[in-house]
Amino acid sequence: MAGRDRVMRMSVEQPLWRALAGYRVLTMVYAVALFAAAHERFSRPWIAVAYYCVLCGWTLATLPRVSGAASCTRGFLVADLALAVTGILLTPLADAGHAAAGGPTLPSIWTAGSVLAFAVRGGWRWAAVASTAVAVASLVERGTPARDTVHNVVLVWVAALAIGYVVEVARASERTLARALEIQAATRERERLARDIHDGVLQVLAMVQRRGAVLGGQAAELGRLAGEQEAALRTLISGGPLPRPRTFGEGPPLTAGAVADAAEDGETAGSESQPADLRTLLAPYAGSRVGIAEPGAPVLLPAAVAREVAAAVGAALDNVRRHAGEDARAWILIEDEPDVVLVTVRDDGPGIPPGRLAQAESEGRLGVSQSIRGRLRDLGGSAELVSVPGQGTEVELRIPRKARAERR
Repeated sequence: MAGRDRVMRMSVEQPLWRALAGYRVLTMVYAVALFAAAHERFSRPWIAVAYYCVLCGWTLATLPRVSGAASCTRGFLVADLALAVTGILLTPLADAGHAAAGGPTLPSIWTAGSVLAFAVRGGWRWAAVASTAVAVASLVERGTPARDTVHNVVLVWVAALAIGYVVEVARASERTLARALEIQAATRERERLARDIHDGVLQVLAMVQRRGAVLGGQAAELGRLAGEQEAALRTLISGGPLPRPRTFGEGPPLTAGAVADAAEDGETAGSESQPADLRTLLAPYAGSRVGIAEPGAPVLLPAAVAREVAAAVGAALDNVRRHAGEDARAWILIEDEPDVVLVTVRDDGPGIPPGRLAQAESEGRLGVSQSIRGRLRDLGGSAELVSVPGQGTEVELRIPRKARAERR
């Protein structure tokens, strides 16, 4: 179960990293294009050319660094920001007149990519530090806090802080979702184990209690102790999340041989990837008081699904024996339709009084709610129970052709 039911976590940050990588390349090309269009106005164009050679080489060489949080280390972020700040401060040296006229800096909007890397990697606090460094460099480069300079600084600040905050919220949401999925997986496993207990241990304890009362003597004392343990165990498994079982209900009469034969049939019916004939798995339940009506052709279902259906039928027959008596008769009807397989278990017992199922569930008796309905729910099907006092009970199991086996 632990191996197959591991929680799949989807990173909400990955699209941001891909967008950042694309942004860095596009803004690099944009910065170079701006210089190419106005290079004749630069008094020292060789400074700009040298800087752009470093900028292009750095941007392309560090693309793997901005592929995820693990590779985007603090050292890389500091070096990346230093390159952006250096480009801003070199702008007056490359062309003082161009800078004084309010033109773009050498790295232009590539600088925002460095700040955004801080935001995506470390949240809004890191973004605030990087934005402040860029703001100081921009003010030094301009010499005076001109309106366009202040506008650009504020824009970078707001964008970086907003993206950093969104990243932190997204990470918190991802952790919450992952925790919820882990709890769900743990709950399913607990359901499976609790239904195992119900189908196996609890029924054996109940049988020991009944047989001990009949035999009397020391057997009666043993039966009494078994009854106490059954009650305690029912209380334990009903106190936590609702369970899910996986065994075969015992075919009447309950004997160790019958249970072993049913389990062996379930294990050898086929591998998880191969279909199994549902008729074969239900055949051990046939007897003098249990009749089976089935199609002439095999009723094929995935092996795991077929075993779960057989276990649900076994739980239904166990309820017949326990509540309708050993002399009650039951009939199993298997219907193979194009989109669904129907299995009906009907008995001629006294029926179930109104409200009895809800009372049984509150007492920790999970035979119907989990061993039957729970199994079918996990398979994507349904279980309908119809009971009229004095006219018996009918349980209809609907298994879709594309039923999914519970991950085990």
